[in-house]
Amino acid sequence: MAAGAASASVEGAGTGGQAAPGLGERGARRSRWTGALAGACGILIAAATAEIVLDGALAHSPLIPKSPQIAGWLVGVGERLGFRVFLIALLVFTGAYAILLELVRRAGAGAISKRYAIALVAVPQAIVFAGPILLSTDVFSYIAYARMGVLHGVNPYLHGPITISGDPVFRYVGTNWLHVATAYGPLYTLISYPFAWLGVTGALWGMKAMALAASAGTLALTWRCARVRRLDPAFALLAVGANPLYVIYTLGGAHNDLLMLLAMMAAVSLWLSGRDAAAGATVVAGALVKASVAVLLPFMVIARRRWQPILGALGALAVLGVAGYAAFGASGLNVIAALNRDAAFVSSDSFPNEIAHLFDKPGVFPVDHDVLKLALVVILVHLLWRTWRGYDWVAASGWALLAISVTSTWLLAWYIVWSLPLAVVVRDRRLLVATLFVQALFIVHQLAPLLAPVS
Repeated sequence: MAAGAASASVEGAGTGGQAAPGLGERGARRSRWTGALAGACGILIAAATAEIVLDGALAHSPLIPKSPQIAGWLVGVGERLGFRVFLIALLVFTGAYAILLELVRRAGAGAISKRYAIALVAVPQAIVFAGPILLSTDVFSYIAYARMGVLHGVNPYLHGPITISGDPVFRYVGTNWLHVATAYGPLYTLISYPFAWLGVTGALWGMKAMALAASAGTLALTWRCARVRRLDPAFALLAVGANPLYVIYTLGGAHNDLLMLLAMMAAVSLWLSGRDAAAGATVVAGALVKASVAVLLPFMVIARRRWQPILGALGALAVLGVAGYAAFGASGLNVIAALNRDAAFVSSDSFPNEIAHLFDKPGVFPVDHDVLKLALVVILVHLLWRTWRGYDWVAASGWALLAISVTSTWLLAWYIVWSLPLAVVVRDRRLLVATLFVQALFIVHQLAPLLAPVS
């Protein structure tokens, strides 16, 4: 001990008795550079978002669905949003996001303060909230189903929006869904009902506000789960809240997936707090918004190997099921039929569709649907077995959600966001890498218009 003290005295002698400059000062400089570069990335993300929103406010664009004018104060700032400008902005956003994550990952926990991380996430989300609906007509379907039930007395689980063709919202509903009954859970439909009394414009702002609030709740719970698991919460926050598909596609379209993600992360947070029954109940509530999140329940049960999650799930199903049946009848609880119906759809962005084209097939055949369902079952069984053997159930659930999106023939950008909040609160970084890789493939697939000659 004396030798150590003498050594320390000698080391401090040349600096007036203070610690010699070394790793501490270099670490401080590195931290300042990390903060500055992260800020630059945040500026690029905000600028790219603003470019999309300001140009989109002019409407009259294939990227901006027909909509009531809700962003009139932005008109005159930008130009009509075209594919080329949108894709360049999306690439800038994606590149800045990738650099930001790598900076924070390399710098380690604590390199970015909580306030700094929140600001980097909040700014682009606020910009999106102030602008028009982006890239999807789904939110108008939500409003239409609500108005069908509240104002027209039509059961949205038995009929499509075509039954209210005289309603002001009808002209905004996507053509694919005019004859299709709602595929969303009865809890979400009941949540959406009050918006029907606000008029179309009021309902649109209400849906946007609900999506923003759900996003804030999801991010807060993601932060908490990362901290409880002794992971860097700032990295987790940025990885989800500054993700281009999360901000531009999911929040930009005011998708109800954000409510599902809120329930999902609430369930994980409750489970981490030892409140297993409440966690199981919350999974069921999320599944009655959008069914995909139900996949968490078996992994949760196997991981804990106790009855509490099942009991909580059954309790929630009984209460919410009675409410759904009272409001919509048996059709409101027939989730399987809705899933089977939607599983038959094929989108141009889906992995099965692109693989079919690689083999010179015109598209996905009925037998392909059966093969994909079998492949998904095999993957889920393998993940359940691994969870039984001790693998982290949260990571297994994330893999399951990613597998659902990849094997689906109806792939939309917000589907490949599902696994992202789970991926940042587990120690198996392969899940995050896989999720971001799938997202990158999706973004690359959007680039065809950018490579086309300018007309």
